[in-house]
Amino acid sequence: MDYKDTLLLPKTTFPMRGNLPQNEPKKYKEWFDNNVYEKMKQNREGRESYNLHDGPPYANGHIHIGHALNKILKDIIVKFNYFQGKNVRYVPGWDCHGLPIEQQVEKKIGREKKENLPKSKLRQLCRDHATKFIDIQKEEFKNLGVIGDWENPYKTMDFKFEANIYKELTKIAKRGLLVERSKPVFWCMHDKTALAEAEVEYEDKEDYSIYVAFDLNEESLKKLGLDKASVVIWTTTPWTLPANMGISLNPDEEYVLSEDNKIVAMPLYDSLKEVGVVSGEVKKRFKANELEKLIAINPINNRDSIIILGNHVTMDGGTGCVHTAPGHGEDDYRVWRSYGFEEVIQPVDDKGCYSPIIKTEKLLPDEFEGQFIFKAQEKILEMLGDNLVKVDRFTHSYPHCWRCHNPLIYRATKQWFVAMDKEVDGDTLRNRALNEIKNVKFVPESGRNRLNSMVENRPDWCISRQRDWGVPIAFFRDKNTEEIILDDDVLNNIYTIFSEKGADAWYDLSIAELLPENSKYNPDDLEKVNDILDVWFDSGSTFAAVLQSRNYDAGNYPADMYLEGSDQHRGWFQSSLLVSTATNDKAPYKSILTHGFTVDEKGEKMSKSKGNVVAPQDVSKKFGGEILRLWVAMSDYKGDIKISDNILKQIADQYRKLRNTIRIMLANLEDVSEPNYNFSNIDKWILSEAKRVFDEVIELFKKYDFSKAFNILNNFIVNELSAIYIDVTKDRMYCEAVNSDKRRATQTAMCMIAKRLIIIIAPVLTYTADEAISHAPAILKKDSIFDYEYQQFKEFDLTHNITDKVLTIRDKFGEVVDNLKKEKKIKSTLELVISTTDADIQDDDIRDFFVVSEITDNSDGELVGEIEYDGFTYELRLATKAKCPRCWRYLSEDEESLCNRCREVVND
Repeated sequence: MDYKDTLLLPKTTFPMRGNLPQNEPKKYKEWFDNNVYEKMKQNREGRESYNLHDGPPYANGHIHIGHALNKILKDIIVKFNYFQGKNVRYVPGWDCHGLPIEQQVEKKIGREKKENLPKSKLRQLCRDHATKFIDIQKEEFKNLGVIGDWENPYKTMDFKFEANIYKELTKIAKRGLLVERSKPVFWCMHDKTALAEAEVEYEDKEDYSIYVAFDLNEESLKKLGLDKASVVIWTTTPWTLPANMGISLNPDEEYVLSEDNKIVAMPLYDSLKEVGVVSGEVKKRFKANELEKLIAINPINNRDSIIILGNHVTMDGGTGCVHTAPGHGEDDYRVWRSYGFEEVIQPVDDKGCYSPIIKTEKLLPDEFEGQFIFKAQEKILEMLGDNLVKVDRFTHSYPHCWRCHNPLIYRATKQWFVAMDKEVDGDTLRNRALNEIKNVKFVPESGRNRLNSMVENRPDWCISRQRDWGVPIAFFRDKNTEEIILDDDVLNNIYTIFSEKGADAWYDLSIAELLPENSKYNPDDLEKVNDILDVWFDSGSTFAAVLQSRNYDAGNYPADMYLEGSDQHRGWFQSSLLVSTATNDKAPYKSILTHGFTVDEKGEKMSKSKGNVVAPQDVSKKFGGEILRLWVAMSDYKGDIKISDNILKQIADQYRKLRNTIRIMLANLEDVSEPNYNFSNIDKWILSEAKRVFDEVIELFKKYDFSKAFNILNNFIVNELSAIYIDVTKDRMYCEAVNSDKRRATQTAMCMIAKRLIIIIAPVLTYTADEAISHAPAILKKDSIFDYEYQQFKEFDLTHNITDKVLTIRDKFGEVVDNLKKEKKIKSTLELVISTTDADIQDDDIRDFFVVSEITDNSDGELVGEIEYDGFTYELRLATKAKCPRCWRYLSEDEESLCNRCREVVND
């Protein structure tokens, strides 16, 4: 007789295969059509709040794998807090202004047409470009299952947003922290604009390495009692020599005169002698202050070069005598100004060519005007004649523009700066920012030192740019006095106009139209400042425009978390800290989490030329977004994160195991309607294990250690839950009476575990969790996964007899069984009985735990294996009874008869 119909086999509509690429988009559409984000807010109304403030990606191009990593990580954290019962807020946003978009527009319409366009028309083209890619990126992020306020995201180009950026600027100006001055800043000759430190990348560049002798003038020689002497400088930028105004020495070092009448620093003398810069023995020694304020002659143009002292001069290379061109170097400028000198020569125009200043100041012959500085260097070397002591070429790390990747120069121009060290209200912005860093939680903790070091050592923040697409530094200047007008009525009127018409109004409206009615200022006496703000100021102001303005339902200020890549210690984290501290005296965030960068499986940077780029869109089409999300969760994001097809295949395999474990549990719960808490020892064991693991996983999630959490969770799922519990309870699930305590209690245990497991994975595998719930039996089912909240296990008495001793014996049992199967002595463990005098394991639950037919103290079956442990012997013998045709345990009188248990169940 076939007893298959009498078995309670598992049933579920939850499919074994996810078919994620086909099914995910349908589910995501359902979420967004039903505005699941609003439902999440309603579900947690009045609860403890949590907000993650989005660092805006740039609205240009499609998203890449780094974007996917970033957004998924944010989504996991927001959803984790949601499922922990918190009232979450996440408003995605975009950075919309800046040079890359301006360049794309220029590429599309051509430079000549761009330069002839009215500014407002050009800005509209930039706005259209940003809008196009916001729509594209929004859909790409949503296709990763990222949930947020997609109906009302923030865009830095929105009119009210531009107004709020401007408002933060006016607050900083009114507080006295905004200063305008001519100072060397990084300058991109290709894009004709100043750059901030965060916009600079370092790449290898070949340059000259030259040693040049500056002869001392007659008066200086006389003071030193010498007939002839020259100070030898070393530089890698011959093009700056015409702008030389001084030579800097280290105030604490000794300087010497060589036999060939060259002055260099004593600590460097021997090394300079070796390479032929100086020769002979030391003729005379000087303290640095003996040389201070002496005059050397610039061999390029015979202008005076004054000797000054500065602590920036080091002894790790060069000559210890630093060529000082305050128009082309930050240290040069700082030491020059420390002597009270006002004049700064800067003869290079915005394209990197020598300007007419070379003629008016007689820095170079007239023929150099209009020449590109790097191309003029060979002629400059020729002009040096015998004063060129030594020349070489070498490759070194050199600053490049992060956008166009062309070399940068330092160039003194009139720019706007946020002052780091100006004392306002009893303290400086630098000190306030450093103190605020102490109150911020960092994940990983090493981020604290990185941000602290950058704020500690950074110069004043240059926030002005000479471009078109950005928020204007919308101040009026008095033509007569050149003073900036910081009148509240004027500033507030511009803010109101920007709120209604956007920052384009600065270009579209006349000065008279921008002034308030009945203004005390005469428009004819005023002119507009034409610079725009650094885009880092835009993104650094998002806390004000998003969190403080109440134009968005984005949560509290300061935000609970800012999360970006580790490069943002010098970018968004820092700009946000400086703006917030400058205007509110506090950091805009309570915690900062940073992640590394995506690399290929060899650890190499991705590039199209290498062919190792992994696009998130391709991953979603091939594997599904869930696999990408699980890759994020299972990767240690604190360092660089590897991704490749092979890695994703391994992740997909992990996903299948997890999915199938959930599937078999749902299938086992198909007929359960109410709980039964009469747990067996096996149930209590798995519940205690689940409680331990789930509690640890939740704590790790709270610490954002997702990879460790998922490793622990996967180990539990694969080993204790699937390989042991689900396996050893098959007999009671399939063969016991439908309503037996034993079966119903196991179903209850599975139900408790399945529910919590699904909610635990929901922040990461939200689609899978929601799909599982839609196929769940009534005891588990709700409308969607978003109707759940994680609850710890109730307090049950989970004392059980599945001790470490039992687990150890089971492991040893498994080793013996493997050998018996290899030797083909048995096919199944049900063919065995265990014979032992150890009363601790003579128990029906232990029998089920070992999946044998019996555990007894006496069996005369054939001895096929033996285990020795803790003074006891455990004999593995072949069962002497017949195989039950229904449950396959060897407990029947003959092969046609059912065992006693199965007979009762079938006849009931």
